[in-house]
Amino acid sequence: MTSPSVGQQPQVWLGRINPVAQIIAILVLTITALATIDLLTPAVLVASELTLLPAAGLIRARQLWRRTWPLLLSAAGVAWVNLLFSAGDGWDWVGSGALALRVIAVALPGVLLVASTDPVRVADALTVHWKVSTRLAYGALAAIRLAPLLVIEWQAIRLARRARGIDAGRNPIAALRLVAGAAFTLLVGAIRRGSRLAVAMDARGFDSSISRTQRTNARGSVLHRRDYLFVAAVVTLCAATTAVSTATGLWHPVFAS
Repeated sequence: MTSPSVGQQPQVWLGRINPVAQIIAILVLTITALATIDLLTPAVLVASELTLLPAAGLIRARQLWRRTWPLLLSAAGVAWVNLLFSAGDGWDWVGSGALALRVIAVALPGVLLVASTDPVRVADALTVHWKVSTRLAYGALAAIRLAPLLVIEWQAIRLARRARGIDAGRNPIAALRLVAGAAFTLLVGAIRRGSRLAVAMDARGFDSSISRTQRTNARGSVLHRRDYLFVAAVVTLCAATTAVSTATGLWHPVFAS
């Protein structure tokens, strides 16, 4: 899914929620999921997060798989490692499932945020509402914008070397040497581009020497009633889930002996 263009109305419902409200909701969900090791709490949180997939524009199965396969792989790896370590006392399927669900419950909101919200709106919201340094916020934004170029440059380096007849063949040592050389070339190019970008940002008023100057924001960021309701709904969900888990005797603190 392509992020909405700067200045345009977000194309999905979740994208209309202010990024600051979404980050607060993510923090509440993370604390709730990490506070206990029971199975019920992360299961309810994951089920609730899955209902927001259409609101984030993640409707097609292929699109959803591209966004979430690293998350699913990480959750499966955590569950498998826990199974291996618990094999001596019997297979702990419940504990492994709880750990996997906790990984998904913590990481899936971030996937929803990235899929639905323009990074420019995130930077604007952080600088307006939380007074984050513009040098830091928009520097990170520029880095995110330039990240896809690394993939394109990597492919260009490999094609250029292949055109020059540089090929490792079936020699693994030569292949490793070529990969290391290409990675060094990519690193040098990234450093040069980052240096030029830093100079350009300083020339446009992002220099730390004028960080105390009151800055304006062309696009702005406003917290609406729906943002407060969204955070309140997430807090209510987490509180209700914790209450039900406690009432049923399943809630178990992480640091409990």
